[in-house]
Amino acid sequence: MAFRPLGDRVLVRRVEEEEKTKGGIIIPDTAKEKPQEGKVIAVGPGARDEHGKVQPLDLKAGDRILFGKWSGSEIKLEGEDLLIMKESDVLGVLD
Repeated sequence: MAFRPLGDRVLVRRVEEEEKTKGGIIIPDTAKEKPQEGKVIAVGPGARDEHGKVQPLDLKAGDRILFGKWSGSEIKLEGEDLLIMKESDVLGVLD
């Protein structure tokens, strides 16, 4: 994928949500909420501090993250639905 985020932004692919509950009930698309978990695809170089020095991001490509329900901007890149958000929108990294 030929996309490089700028500044302190990250490109995220949402993790697909289960289509069934643990009890085996199938959840229709209209009742599903978008997952708040994703995988980092690409990261920008970082934000500049007050002295103009670039502060690298704590995230790296491949990290599984949690983010807020309304975080980021949805984009379509090469036919795939992705999110682009600031590092500050990320709530945490899953180990």
